[in-house]
Amino acid sequence: MASEKKKPDPFLVDAETAPLTDEETGRLRPATDVFRELGLPAPRPVGRPKADNPKERISLRVSPQTLAAFKATGKGWQTRMDEVLTRAVKNGKVGG
Repeated sequence: MASEKKKPDPFLVDAETAPLTDEETGRLRPATDVFRELGLPAPRPVGRPKADNPKERISLRVSPQTLAAFKATGKGWQTRMDEVLTRAVKNGKVGG
């Protein structure tokens, strides 16, 4: 029978990783408060800023030729596809 490989308990690796007590948890504060108290600038948020008008994720079936044509235009093809569809809506070229 093969021996089972168990991951070590992260709290038993060393004394520094022991779980916080209820008292320690109660003393936690938001990092922004600590930075302000120390007179340090808070780290800037990571990632792209939230859009004012976020796009929706959908599933869309298109012909292979259409997909290939947009992908052939390189990086950003999804944005260009959205722009073409947006223009069609603005020009009233959507529907039957």
